[in-house]
Amino acid sequence: MEDQTQTEKQTSWGIIAVIIAIVLVALVWLFVSSTQEEVIVEIAPPSIVKAEVVPEPEPEFIEPEVVVPEVEPEPVVVSEPEPVLPNLDESDAWIQEKLPTYTWRKELLKLVINQDMIRRFVVFTDNFAQGNLAYEHSPLIKPSTKFVANEIKNGASSDWKWDESATRRFTLYVDLLRSFDSETLVQWYFEMKPLIDQAYSELGYPDENFTEVLHDAITKVLDMEIPKDSLDLVRPSVMFRYKDAEVEALDDADKLLLRLGKENLLVIKSVLLEINERLARHRS
Repeated sequence: MEDQTQTEKQTSWGIIAVIIAIVLVALVWLFVSSTQEEVIVEIAPPSIVKAEVVPEPEPEFIEPEVVVPEVEPEPVVVSEPEPVLPNLDESDAWIQEKLPTYTWRKELLKLVINQDMIRRFVVFTDNFAQGNLAYEHSPLIKPSTKFVANEIKNGASSDWKWDESATRRFTLYVDLLRSFDSETLVQWYFEMKPLIDQAYSELGYPDENFTEVLHDAITKVLDMEIPKDSLDLVRPSVMFRYKDAEVEALDDADKLLLRLGKENLLVIKSVLLEINERLARHRS
């Protein structure tokens, strides 16, 4: 009985102790809640940190280096003033002043007739191109030495042989022509062209180009065949004639070329060939 009573006392005390503990906890909670404000702690959602997107740098544009080739400056061409030409009637003095500057054989200019020089050149060239010789309009004086032929007795008659030494009388004329530079002659020709055209129109050819006439005259010389053999002559009267009928049938201009002789004709052909080529280049 005593043990039971003791056990009941311990149980009762345990219950009382638990009740006291609960009351103490409640009092403490009330005390704390009354002396302090309620603190509400808001828990922010985790911030999302956006990664800063750094744009990739655009590739740097490097302008290609342009290499400009060095260009040499073009030479400044100073055009010469157009020559002032005299009147046709007053052109002799102008030609006589310029002519010595175009040749290194000035002493041979004594062969040139210095009166009406342009008209003489035009008239003689025009006639020569047609096979005629206008001696009265020749731009050059006549040779002082006459033609010579070698007489060969043939019984009662005589034969005449061409004397090549007779061609020497034309040597100075050929030397004069050869002393001019062909390019210079052509340039001077075109410089004088207005005066030449005026002189040519006086002959009744106002609409024709004298350069074509000059070309025909030069071509006539270039086409002339050089005889291989010595030319035989006859002398039925004072004047000599060619024994070969075909040679005698040639026009006066061609006969003059024969009288120049082989060597002189070769030189003249050479000079006129250059002049003709330069004339053609100026005309094209």
